[in-house]
Amino acid sequence: MTARPQPHTPARPLGRRTWRRTAIAAGALALSAALLTACGGGGDPLAEPGAEPTAGDAIVIGSQDYYSNEIIAELYAQALEAGGYEVDRQYRIGQREVYLPELEAGTIDLFPEYTGNLLQYWEPDTEARLSDDVYAALEQAALDGLRVLEQSPATDQDSYTVTREFAEQWDLAQVDDLAGVDEPLTLGANSEAESRPYGPDGLAEVYGVEGVGFTPIEDGGGPLTVKALRDGSIQLAIIYTADPTVAENDLVALEDTKGLFLASHVVPLASDRVDEGAEQIIDEVSAALTADDLVAMNGRSVNDELAADRIAGDWLAEKGLV
Repeated sequence: MTARPQPHTPARPLGRRTWRRTAIAAGALALSAALLTACGGGGDPLAEPGAEPTAGDAIVIGSQDYYSNEIIAELYAQALEAGGYEVDRQYRIGQREVYLPELEAGTIDLFPEYTGNLLQYWEPDTEARLSDDVYAALEQAALDGLRVLEQSPATDQDSYTVTREFAEQWDLAQVDDLAGVDEPLTLGANSEAESRPYGPDGLAEVYGVEGVGFTPIEDGGGPLTVKALRDGSIQLAIIYTADPTVAENDLVALEDTKGLFLASHVVPLASDRVDEGAEQIIDEVSAALTADDLVAMNGRSVNDELAADRIAGDWLAEKGLV
């Protein structure tokens, strides 16, 4: 997949914000100018509210190093800008081990997440499996200074995926059926999956599928993973259900009857700096986003190679959210 350019931050009118004033006596204007010059020519500290804000006033929005997650982050960004908020895009950060510490430290304010995966990261032994139970447990598990906003109807569920040929060869429909495969199995996924509850150890513990090998493929179930499936270097992959390559490559997602993968809805993870007005805007985006919408937007990214800002802008306009 060709690299896509980072979205451009459009200029939008600012509003609904409270900018910090610097109280400087009128007789100290010369000193003020000197200080501004020394600081590289920032905004006028005597300006009225509504003038150019300081960088710290922007809502910092991050995304995983995954094209679909970047599209969702851009939905949040453009909707907030249309509502008068300033945003700072910090996309393609990486996986949870990298970006969650930044959220906890307060350097990122808003991040598109997935309910089941996030809950299982915070509470590996959680017994929640169904959508409402997972969301309720996630609300309780959120760390100090962070909160989960309303979950979306849209899901991007992890799934164990095989080729159609392999499924037919071994009569595979459910994950349980893998126990009947009489040849070595290798699972391909991002490297962190090897130690996650749904990695090879989880397959053995929950489904009795023993001895599954692991090959790290760092593209989030993307074209490298699909190629490895099709050429037989792996037999099993973790691929998101909203990925358009599943249908395009005639792949089969095995039914996870025992809920090794938790219900996983798109959900915004927010810091305390996301105020009530911003939360309402994001909740409206989440409510409008469906699983079919997500698959369609992902298809425009993978097949048409459109940038995330273009895809997000078209969807928001179609839904009347900008």
